[in-house]
Amino acid sequence: MPALVLLGAQWGDEGKGKATDLLGGSVDYVVRYQGGNNAGHTVVVGDQKYALHLLPSGILSPGCTPVIGNGVVVDPAVLLSELSGLNERGVDTSKLLLSGNAHLITPYHTEIDKVTERFLGKRRIGTTGRGIGPTYADKINRVGIRVQDLFDESILLQKVEAALDFKNQVLAKLYNRRAVRPEQVVEELLGYADELRPYVADTTLILNDAVDSGKVVLFEGGQGTLLDVDHGTYPFVTSSNPTAGGACTGAGVGPTKISRVIGILKAYTTRVGAGPFPTELFDADGEALREIGGERGVTTGRDRRCGWFDAVIARYATRVNGLTDFFLTKLDVLTGWERIPVCVAYEVEGRRVEELPHNQSDFHHAKPVYEYLPGWSEDITQAKTFADLPKNAQGYVKALEEMSGAPISAIGVGPGRDETIQINDFL
Repeated sequence: MPALVLLGAQWGDEGKGKATDLLGGSVDYVVRYQGGNNAGHTVVVGDQKYALHLLPSGILSPGCTPVIGNGVVVDPAVLLSELSGLNERGVDTSKLLLSGNAHLITPYHTEIDKVTERFLGKRRIGTTGRGIGPTYADKINRVGIRVQDLFDESILLQKVEAALDFKNQVLAKLYNRRAVRPEQVVEELLGYADELRPYVADTTLILNDAVDSGKVVLFEGGQGTLLDVDHGTYPFVTSSNPTAGGACTGAGVGPTKISRVIGILKAYTTRVGAGPFPTELFDADGEALREIGGERGVTTGRDRRCGWFDAVIARYATRVNGLTDFFLTKLDVLTGWERIPVCVAYEVEGRRVEELPHNQSDFHHAKPVYEYLPGWSEDITQAKTFADLPKNAQGYVKALEEMSGAPISAIGVGPGRDETIQINDFL
């Protein structure tokens, strides 16, 4: 049985939760492998809507074991609050596994994140202010705090003191903020230890054993390909690797065990935060996409920037992730347009460019080159098969598939878990 990676093929917010939920009944483990509570998935089950931030979408599937891998950065207060909220709604969260090697977001990480963004002013990145970037920075600088450190008070104190030696100088002398007392941080972190202890496990060992024994393991990325710290629109990116390779490092499973890589594509394009966005709309069409699609961030509540579908980005995602399939979401949002523009290339200083520009400045100045596809007015939310779609909707899907470089194996035609057309089986 396969190990699959499921990830965003644009700038995130493509509907990964819906895709994971579709597979939930067939999957034994769902693994978050990067990011923190700056990411979010919305899953609709019946008339219930669940907004998940740290927890894998598999938490809502009774037969599935949800896993938070070593590549995730964890705010313990947020995690426990999210677990408590689901428990109150009758969701069983007892099967959750948390890697002891995952790094912890501390109060000083969130403080530094917020003051740094304010200090940058017009040059700010547009972070969520939740401490994700500073936590990953500490991880790379080898002064991070890991989940396993909660269970050794002396080690925890030493590590927090080492981390704050420099940070307190920055907070006090650069940002005019009060220095953080190490003992206060340690006391707060130790307060989470007993509640987290039952979930902590050697997740790398468990996941490798699961794959080797024929279990189905789904690796679920947060954010999207264009927010990858290496392959995204740097510096307007996240601090981790949402691309397929990040699943291996963020969960400790080798690349030879990955059998399928599924990219989630929205039928148009959105992004949250600053940075280039060639197809962004500033007119009534952009506002209509935002309102009809409910385009507000799950985690931040910020309005998403909206634009037409960008085939250049889709081809890029296919290339850097080795995508085998696409799941196209929110096709229903496009119902009602007489014709629908699709970006097939860019114009950069008078040149037509059909692949994502390698040079950052070129991408910032890229202008979309559009082709126009005929739209449809029929309600598609009740469609159960591809043949049920209006001819123009079928044509739109086929055109996107041809432009993007991988087969579209499923189509979301509404927000509900049953409002999906499955063309090819992912398993």
